[in-house]
Amino acid sequence: MKIDFTRIEWTNSAMGLRAKTFESDGKQLRLAEFSKDFREIDWCEKNHIGFVVEGEIEIDFEDKTEVFKKGNGLFICSNAKHKARATTETALLFLVEDV
Repeated sequence: MKIDFTRIEWTNSAMGLRAKTFESDGKQLRLAEFSKDFREIDWCEKNHIGFVVEGEIEIDFEDKTEVFKKGNGLFICSNAKHKARATTETALLFLVEDV
């Protein structure tokens, strides 16, 4: 199945975060754009598999901080509490997630 993200509208799910989302069979593909205004108050405990398309994002885990740059893949397990923030004006990620 081909998903044309150019035909999907951006939605704002939080301040500093907008996304284009496609859902099917319990999974979602998400093109997520984080800006420097994005702040996570609570720890996220969902799993994320993805790729940094543009920019740079820093992810705080309970025991370390990792920087993901353009071209990096990411694999975050559901038991790894984390918070993300863009370290460039915007960071564009392609994510595959469970719904």
